[in-house]
Amino acid sequence: MRLLHELAKIHATFDDPHLVSRAGLVPVMALAQRAGLGELVEGHVRPGRPCGVNAEVKVPCLVAGMIAGADSIDDMDLLRHGAMPGLFGGIRAPSTLGSFLRSFTWGNVLQLEKVSRLMLAELAGRTPLLPGADVLAFLDIDSMQKRVYGRHKQGAAFGHTKIQGKSLLVRGLNALAATISTPLAAPVIAATRLRGGNANSARGAARFAAEAVAAARAAGCSGTLVARADSAFYSAAFTGAVRKAGAFFSVTVRMDPKVKAAIASIPEDAWTPIKYPRAIWDDQLACWVSDAQVAEVPYTAFTSKKGQAITARLIIRRVRDLNRKAAEGQDELFPIWRYHAVFTDSPFTLLQAEEQHRDHAIVEQLFADWTGGPLAHLPSGSFPANAAWVVLAAIAHNLLRATGSLASLACAKARAATLRRDLIDVAARTARHGRGHITVHLPEGWHREHEWMSLLHAATGPPAAAA
Repeated sequence: MRLLHELAKIHATFDDPHLVSRAGLVPVMALAQRAGLGELVEGHVRPGRPCGVNAEVKVPCLVAGMIAGADSIDDMDLLRHGAMPGLFGGIRAPSTLGSFLRSFTWGNVLQLEKVSRLMLAELAGRTPLLPGADVLAFLDIDSMQKRVYGRHKQGAAFGHTKIQGKSLLVRGLNALAATISTPLAAPVIAATRLRGGNANSARGAARFAAEAVAAARAAGCSGTLVARADSAFYSAAFTGAVRKAGAFFSVTVRMDPKVKAAIASIPEDAWTPIKYPRAIWDDQLACWVSDAQVAEVPYTAFTSKKGQAITARLIIRRVRDLNRKAAEGQDELFPIWRYHAVFTDSPFTLLQAEEQHRDHAIVEQLFADWTGGPLAHLPSGSFPANAAWVVLAAIAHNLLRATGSLASLACAKARAATLRRDLIDVAARTARHGRGHITVHLPEGWHREHEWMSLLHAATGPPAAAA
């Protein structure tokens, strides 16, 4: 591709008041309006400080900015250009929005978290956000150490995180998140919680898990619900809370002596090969030839805690540890295995339960979307302001997922960056006609024209008839 004009004859000027650069915000905020975002904020969020007024206007403004790509308070200025004031009301300056966030207390953050849960239930009822949730859904709980800079960040401290498989100490804040997904749906956020940077992953996880299960049920997950977590959440409090809330648990187990003894008790003929990376299907044996095998054994955990012992299944996956010096003639005398154990009361078969637990890594997709979007930074020095920013990022993520589900099946599972590129960041010219009518003229030949128009019709057209 090359320019068709001489370089000296190309000119530019920023002077058209009828253009907008992110016309995709029109159907997105129409959906938010129909789901009652402003009304939910007005009914539940009440910051008491002077700059906390008009929360029902400022919260949607912050959410719209995040959907449009803002990852800091200053970036909210991207909402103030061209014909945006003619399309939307209530647009506020970044300084006003920053003062609003700093007016939050921890109690206001909890109020905003309630709005996030209620908003998720509204979106799930109005859009095909979680197809198949009435049959099977997964609740994945994990934490992320978000690096921050500067000496004035409240709550910042050194905490452990993994980067390329290595455990490192990173100075930051710890974000705890619970996502809901189904075999047919990409993850949405059921609950969030920002904590100090030195917080242990499992701190407050039991109560958090109970809240997340309740949010999942309210969002339509009426079928089997399995809560998955890594070894940091392996505790009597967490598993007991999940079971009490009416869900099943599937938690990675630390390799302590008791677990190792349970693994040693498994007979050799009880191991089953599984479909694993580099596995080969053998037609004659009618099974997978793989370097990974699974087995299970009944197991009672937390026996040292009076009245908190839980009996369930211990599912073990073992992977053969290949001899790196075999090519040099140093063959192995006997196979060496690496073991990975999962404690679960899942109602599924051994192979299903083990494969489903490996899919817990889907929560990393959320963290990738967050760090590539609104959580690229935690923009304030105030801890409650940053906690509110995390909750707003969750609302923005769920709203973006809902719009994708209305656009097409492919968009329903696309990455957040893809949805911004294809549906949100579309330039348009506005034109008024008739009495109060407005037409948004978009680029001819846009590669997602069909999906964009499907989204607009679903978000602004007549409401669907009740079943």
